[in-house]
Amino acid sequence: MLELYSMDRIKKIIAKIDTTLWLEILFAVLLILRIPSFFEPYYYGDEMIYLTLGEGVRQGVPLYLGLHDNKPPLLYLTAAAAGNLFFFKVILAFWSLITVYGFWKLVSSIFPEKKNLHKISTIIFGLFTTLPLLEGNTVNAELFMIGPIIFAFWILLTKKNNFKNIFISGCLISIAALFKIPAAFDILGIVAFWAIFINKDTFFEFIKKCIYLSLGFIIPIGLTFIWYYFAGAFKEYLVAAFLQNFGYVSSWRPTDIAKPFLIKNAPLLIRAGIFVLGIGVLFISKKKLSKNFIFVSAWLLATLFAVTLSERPYPHYFVQSIAPVSILLGMLITLKTVEQSLVVIPLTLAFFVPFYYKFWYYPTSTYYLRFIDFVSGKITKDVYFSKFSPNINMNYKLADFLIKSSDKNDKVFIWSNDAPAIYSLSRRLPPTKYVADYHFLDFSNKEYVFDILSKSKPKFIIITPNSFKFPELSDFVQKNYYIISEVDSSQIWLYIKK
Repeated sequence: MLELYSMDRIKKIIAKIDTTLWLEILFAVLLILRIPSFFEPYYYGDEMIYLTLGEGVRQGVPLYLGLHDNKPPLLYLTAAAAGNLFFFKVILAFWSLITVYGFWKLVSSIFPEKKNLHKISTIIFGLFTTLPLLEGNTVNAELFMIGPIIFAFWILLTKKNNFKNIFISGCLISIAALFKIPAAFDILGIVAFWAIFINKDTFFEFIKKCIYLSLGFIIPIGLTFIWYYFAGAFKEYLVAAFLQNFGYVSSWRPTDIAKPFLIKNAPLLIRAGIFVLGIGVLFISKKKLSKNFIFVSAWLLATLFAVTLSERPYPHYFVQSIAPVSILLGMLITLKTVEQSLVVIPLTLAFFVPFYYKFWYYPTSTYYLRFIDFVSGKITKDVYFSKFSPNINMNYKLADFLIKSSDKNDKVFIWSNDAPAIYSLSRRLPPTKYVADYHFLDFSNKEYVFDILSKSKPKFIIITPNSFKFPELSDFVQKNYYIISEVDSSQIWLYIKK
């Protein structure tokens, strides 16, 4: 009896070590795969904007009122906590490991006896959210927001659905939305899942759960509105972080703006119809399908709707769908039931989206081979940097000039496609609320620019050859500034005190 007990204990210990060991190995592999990202130059436009606004926060400049971008505040506050690109990447690396752990917990909970499915799905999820293929190496909102969503669903699916647990889950999804608003659409997945199994006895329970979830979602976002109201930036926050995002919907079809509402929004309405149709099919088939299959499929439908909102082909958008896709792939590879075949249907829809919208992708092998050439000494640092973007070394020279020739409190104005990179590298801020050239083109006008420059009199104005044509700016600087240097055809102008 003692012998049998000992053997049983040993098996349990081995099983536990096995689970811990393969997950630890996966974590180690994912960290190794992220090492090249720690050595990336300041080049990626979105990262540079986040770091510039983060530097503004560090210098006491109010978000939205003093510096503008069109996302909620958590990404900029994370950039402020990081202080530079290296630590920004480090924060992302550890956040991603926590997200992978949460994903494993979720899959393990909803498929408790399917250990191979846990492993396969988690490995797929970890790789897709780490490799450059879908911009897993860059700091983007999607990589931050999927973590809270996964933990929210883990609570909703494994814990008692009382007020506390549902409210906390709503708060987690709200936190995800404070990284990027499309995270809110994941709520549709869980609400649709609840609705599929509703009956006359559980109707009021369903309504109650929806209210609890909504309260949890609304309160954290509501608190940010209160914060920015007392900071004097309520309108700016509302417009920049929320209302301007409506302009992203179908924004890559500018010729449709003048068309009637139904025609202009027909693709969006069709996608909404596909979501409703998909949920309807799941509802009709609920007696033949497992709850796990229905949940993952409903979640996928919700995320695909969010991914395609703007119809833009940025690969990191698809990260929002990676969790349900990874589970479905795990089911396809490991299950030996009829649902192994059925998962082909939602997976086909999932892979149709990037194909139809011609999503971009980034070569993975090239990324790592380039890093190996750099660390092995086959190419110099300048050559390595230039392979990310041809203007990088010029940006570093301009930033170095600003660091040596200006104080941290000096305002500088940079007219360049790479302005955010130069701002973030030099840790200098513009005299305007806009940091990127497209901010001026989309949200401002020339009169605003000249009014700000005339009043603030920035110490330096830099104009690079890769900037949008702005002849009036050239006339302005020639009247009020003196050219003191040229760096790789970029002009550096010094203010002339009168």
